[in-house]
Amino acid sequence: MNLPNRLTLTRILLIPLFMLIAWLKYPYADYIAAAVFVLGATTDGLDGYFARKNNQVTLLGKFLDPLADKILVSAALITLVEMGRLSSLIAVVIISREFAVTGLRAMAAAEGTVLSASRLGKIKTISQIVAIVALFIRDPLGNFFHFPFAGIAIAVAVILTIWSGASYFSNIWKILKKGGY
Repeated sequence: MNLPNRLTLTRILLIPLFMLIAWLKYPYADYIAAAVFVLGATTDGLDGYFARKNNQVTLLGKFLDPLADKILVSAALITLVEMGRLSSLIAVVIISREFAVTGLRAMAAAEGTVLSASRLGKIKTISQIVAIVALFIRDPLGNFFHFPFAGIAIAVAVILTIWSGASYFSNIWKILKKGGY
């Protein structure tokens, strides 16, 4: 069990803690939940960095890392829907894209092609993290500046989610056409 895989497992273990804190009704629970979410999201960047830097990329890591990412973001989105802070339609769009891209990556892998995370996909992930955190902390920037930061952040995240999903579909279509599908 190397450091990158430990970080990924930590992210998975943080998910129930994050959800429990988010559902508690005490002062500052939203801020603590947001902090736990950010900690989990930070492990995503760190596990990949250490895996590449130390040449510790493993089959377990390749499987668990994207799974942990999807579970963390999905848990946050579902929790926000339950709290009444996010439309279920937005959550379904984002979660559906994640499942669709996972399926596309599996299809590409079956053809011997690895679809790595693109730069756009990484920007999409950052935008989702920013939007989720903004929704959890009840948009104090918006209250201070009279600017709906959380609403704009989630709109940007949805646009980037759809755009990056379309990009993956375009790339896999080219691969499948070569394979005669």
